[in-house]
Amino acid sequence: MCPTSAGGLDGALATIDVGLAYRDDTLSEWTEMAHSIEQRKLSCNFTTTKTYENEGRYYECDLLPFMELGNVAHKYYLLNIRLPVSERKKINMGIGEIKDIRLVGIHQNGGFTKVWFAMKTFLTPSILIIMVWYWRRITLMTRPPVLLEKVIFALGLCMTFINIPVEWFSVGFNWTWMLLFGDIRQGIFYAMLLSFWIIFCGEHLMDQMERNHFSIYWKQVGPIVFGSFCLFIFDMCERGVQLKNPFYSIWASDVGTELAMAFIIVAGICACLYFLFLCFMVFQVFRNISGKRSSLPAMSKARRLHYEGLIFRFKFLMLVTLTCAAMTVIFFIISQVNEGHWHWGDYTVQVNSAFFTGIYGMWNLYVFAIMFLYAPSHKRYGDEQSSDAGASGEDIQLTTTITHVDGPTEIYKMTGKEAQE
Repeated sequence: MCPTSAGGLDGALATIDVGLAYRDDTLSEWTEMAHSIEQRKLSCNFTTTKTYENEGRYYECDLLPFMELGNVAHKYYLLNIRLPVSERKKINMGIGEIKDIRLVGIHQNGGFTKVWFAMKTFLTPSILIIMVWYWRRITLMTRPPVLLEKVIFALGLCMTFINIPVEWFSVGFNWTWMLLFGDIRQGIFYAMLLSFWIIFCGEHLMDQMERNHFSIYWKQVGPIVFGSFCLFIFDMCERGVQLKNPFYSIWASDVGTELAMAFIIVAGICACLYFLFLCFMVFQVFRNISGKRSSLPAMSKARRLHYEGLIFRFKFLMLVTLTCAAMTVIFFIISQVNEGHWHWGDYTVQVNSAFFTGIYGMWNLYVFAIMFLYAPSHKRYGDEQSSDAGASGEDIQLTTTITHVDGPTEIYKMTGKEAQE
């Protein structure tokens, strides 16, 4: 909402009596769905010089947060805006004469809605099928699942949860909690994805006696869970209240604005620090892999070429992981800034639909690839070539000596350090 005033003071407090009603045809009566009395602080500027010739010109006021609807399930909406005046209560006495009010609407257009619904409808069964196949491969093994396999399966569950196209039901049902539900789903996926990357790198660094224990990651995963909980609390402070009062905004007060901006800045800094820490862990994994390459020249040619191919593909996967993490951090920061870009004055950041759907597709493709590549193999490469005297030494050197925690891939076994190291 952007008011135009014929006079008044900058920083004056405007009291607005607003109501919202709906109906589904032109003959029925209006049904009230929300009513509230809100206060908004005006920030107005006189865009020209204050001279006699410019007398009668209007002040231009900055945009004010007005309302937010989580779902538009009805055909017609009626909005009533009143500016009550009371000298005794000093209501709207310092805002001058309001000459004009302009409403700016932000909505999801039809083209993006079709693409978004189609992507979710297609990707949900795709991830679900690969997830069932992945877990079936694990259950066929004689050993219990290792930590990395459990975390990959949990990542697939979270991806399926965020993929479920519940938006289809919003077409026929007035589910005002859709925005909050979407934020909760995305927050759960963020927490799982960030935790997965930490465990994914850590499991390729730990000694054989230390890996496969979730408790050793509490120092890294704990802050991620705490940060996700803070995001949930921040979201509930605004969108939770908007379930009952769509006119409420945390940006309406000075304290709320400062807290919201501080939270966005801190969240952006924490996301950048996480990415730097992940880069350090990937560097450690690469160094660990390079140390294992010293064992390759002693192998037979077939096994050496096999492991060189594995190492190349694993390094490529780690670089893809870093790229995915970088894009996720960028998307998270831009999304947080874009969430309140109308409140930042001259600083405006916009996220177009191509970038939004691209990141979403990237997440699904990455999760699909991880489950496909890390599904346990039922074949043992090179067993038929182990008749020579040195082959048994190679097996001891490149695989774990603890049979019940054998990893899902040969790289997983190869990167595990011996306990005495």
